[in-house]
Amino acid sequence: MVLPSETEERVKRRALNACQDNLRKVVDVSRKIPQLVECFASGDKESVRRLFSEIKAGEEEVVNSRRMVSQELAEIGAILYAREDFLRFTNLSSEIADFSEGIAYYLVEIMEHNWVVPPEIKKDLLKLSLAVLDSVLKLRETMLVLNYGSQKALERAKDVEIAERIVDDQYRAITIKILSTKLDVPVLMLMRDVLQLLENSADKAEDAADIARLISFIM
Repeated sequence: MVLPSETEERVKRRALNACQDNLRKVVDVSRKIPQLVECFASGDKESVRRLFSEIKAGEEEVVNSRRMVSQELAEIGAILYAREDFLRFTNLSSEIADFSEGIAYYLVEIMEHNWVVPPEIKKDLLKLSLAVLDSVLKLRETMLVLNYGSQKALERAKDVEIAERIVDDQYRAITIKILSTKLDVPVLMLMRDVLQLLENSADKAEDAADIARLISFIM
């Protein structure tokens, strides 16, 4: 509930804190993807299953947190004219957790069916997952500097763009490698889905960084 004495400055801080808390949960989920991919590469099925369960639980926390942000912004009301930007940021960044759950699910299924993925593909997949995590971490840095002026936020948002381009280059290279490797059709299809979800995660980080730019001008 917004009290009459609350200024726009205070409600902006409330909205930012809610978004940052939600993003922290998204980052927690994202950190587990390279861990899971590393276990996938080494054939550690039990660890992959455990991490999948943790990612599912984390993704549910993100869903609940996103609802809380929506409720917070609804309570703030019209006193914050940019509240739609805060909501868009949270919706975009939360999708990264959704994609993470999908990535983990497909990799678990590949292991459960004992489908073969060549070691060089696993190595490239780990490299790609780390690049995606880097883009998400740079998004977090962008949100953390919003309190220090728009210039710093714009610089950090630019870092997210650069990280996304690195992901894009790696995504294209590994996609071609997978298509040129003799994989069973089910593995090929699932790996393509995994790669697409990884790239989508970096794309959402970039999209969210664009919204953070807009938010920086009103902080």
